[in-house]
Amino acid sequence: MEEKQHQYTRVDKDTCISCGACEMAAPDIFNYDDQGLAFSIIDGNKGVQPVPEELLIDLEDAYEGCPTESILVSDKPF
Repeated sequence: MEEKQHQYTRVDKDTCISCGACEMAAPDIFNYDDQGLAFSIIDGNKGVQPVPEELLIDLEDAYEGCPTESILVSDKPF
């Protein structure tokens, strides 16, 4: 049985423009902080906790929909 590849994510707050696309695509992964910038609620934007498998399609949609490429995705923890 093949093991699924983990995906990790975090938001680059230096390039985030608070457009709302990630939260619309993946509300169980992304939210906004006190400054109005997006962050990953999975692990407080650290990028060390794998995204649950059932949310990977939402993650891909958010990643592809981010106009500033601020959503970072990796198969290793950040």
